[in-house]
Order: sequence, then structure tokens, then C-alpha cells
Amino acid sequence: MIVPSDTDVLIVVDVQNDFCPGGALAVPDGDAVVGPINDLTRRFAHVVLTQDWHPPGHASFASSHPGRQPHETIAATYGPQILWPDHCVQDSPGADFHPGLDAAHVELIVRKGFHQGIDSYSAFFENDRITPTGLAGYLAERGLRRCFLAGLALDFCVAWSAEDAARLGLACVVIEDACRALDVRGSEAAARERLKTAGVQLVKAADVGN
Repeated sequence: MIVPSDTDVLIVVDVQNDFCPGGALAVPDGDAVVGPINDLTRRFAHVVLTQDWHPPGHASFASSHPGRQPHETIAATYGPQILWPDHCVQDSPGADFHPGLDAAHVELIVRKGFHQGIDSYSAFFENDRITPTGLAGYLAERGLRRCFLAGLALDFCVAWSAEDAARLGLACVVIEDACRALDVRGSEAAARERLKTAGVQLVKAADVGN
């Protein structure tokens, strides 16, 4: 059993309408994370949400690349980039948090992916793995040293956030049954292997106590 302390933070990743059933980039069974996450938020003194927040015509959208289809990969200036359906467009209903998500005592919302030319999976860095979102500085100033991650999708935004947290020297735990994966061409299994290599701990929600 892991009992959260005052130096722990729960980071809830991208629980937004477009990533849930019926959304533009729906994660299979994505809305199933809402209940477990609501239970988890009551066990933590500190909770942060991330929100995908793309401008129209974002560079990660397949529609921005004539002749390209969603889930194709292109070579961007910062490395390989999977192209996605238009999703989480700023001020659209799809970008809103799932209506069942309990955000009563969330302390911070980190918006990411709002720069036109670069995607941002991680809560900590854009996809160049260099440009910061500011979250690391916020956690440092608040004295928060261990991150627990839950949300969507396990194999992309959750995994990249966890890897970056570990790279920054933060202890990191992924609550795997409070996540769901897209699993694009084996991406879930690959992400799990990367997390193990990074030293990220994978646990169940029942392992996180009060």
C-alpha cells in the first residue's frame, strides 16, 4: 500500500471529451477512467490536470497535411510525429473535460499543444523534449517530489509525462487501471517497456491508500 503524502501530486492527464467514446480521437473505454480518478483525487492533497489545447490547423492534424491520413507518421523538425484526427481544438466541446470528472480541489490546469507547429504529449515538455510547459518549476516551488499519473492515453501522453518526470529526477508512479491506451501499432506494449526501463512504478488504484 502506498499512502500519499503532502509532497505527492496526482497528475490527471487529458480526461477530455475528444478522448472519450464519441470523441474525435476516442481512446477505447476511455470514460472508464473517470470513476477511479474521482476516487483517487480524494486521496491526494495536490491534484493537477492537463488539457490538450490545440489551435485550428495544428501541425499534428492529418488535415493539415494534404494527402495524409490519421495515424500516418511524418518526419517533423523535432522527430517522428504521428498525425491525428482534428481533436481538442481550443474552445470546442471536444476540448472540455469529461463532464463526470470531479475537479473540485484541482490546484493547477496545464494546457499543452497550443503552439501551432509542435505537438505536446508530455505534461512537462513539448515533443522536442526540450521546451518546458512550466510544470516542473511549479512542482519544485511547491516542494512536490513524487508524481502519480492517471488518465489518457497510457501509451502516449501518460507515458511521455512519466518518462519526463523520471528524467527530471522525480519519483513517478503510473496508476495503470486509471488509464486506458490507444494502442496504435503496438504502442501500449512499447510504452510499458519504456516505463519499466525508466524506473517508473506501475500500480493499481487499490494500492494507493488514504
